[in-house]
Amino acid sequence: MRNSEILKIDLTGKNVIMLLILAALPNVLGMINLPTVMGFKIHTFQYAVFLAAALYGPVGGALSGGVGSMFTAIALGNPYIAVGNIILGFMTGLFFRKGFGLIQSVLLAFAIQVPWLYLSDVYLAGMKSDLVIKIVIALTVTNLIWAVAAKYSWKKIAQVTK
Repeated sequence: MRNSEILKIDLTGKNVIMLLILAALPNVLGMINLPTVMGFKIHTFQYAVFLAAALYGPVGGALSGGVGSMFTAIALGNPYIAVGNIILGFMTGLFFRKGFGLIQSVLLAFAIQVPWLYLSDVYLAGMKSDLVIKIVIALTVTNLIWAVAAKYSWKKIAQVTK
């Protein structure tokens, strides 16, 4: 794919509707956190962000990550969450459009997001470092879960928008 095509989105009616759904859906999924026996919660919002990144590239991923984080950012009083999820969605879409597999794209994007997440949560939001490290661990596990789910479902969802 040429660099000039990396940010493009085919704005057909079905694509616009799907992108709007994938931008709003993380707000709903963000309210669902599944407890584990290991003591952390599985977040569910990432699935929609990774689908948007796979289907609509960096712009779709960023839109889903940013708009989709509004409820959580407001509820927790931490606007930096939205910025972090914009980074996650944008970079996932960018790496995916550059030819990386979806799981690799998610892991690379998360590696880029982690410094922002740690610094903004500790130094801007005033969270304890130990808590932020636990959040990073939980997000690592859940990002991998949802990356695998998105890898095996995005093509089927893409068929709906054709």
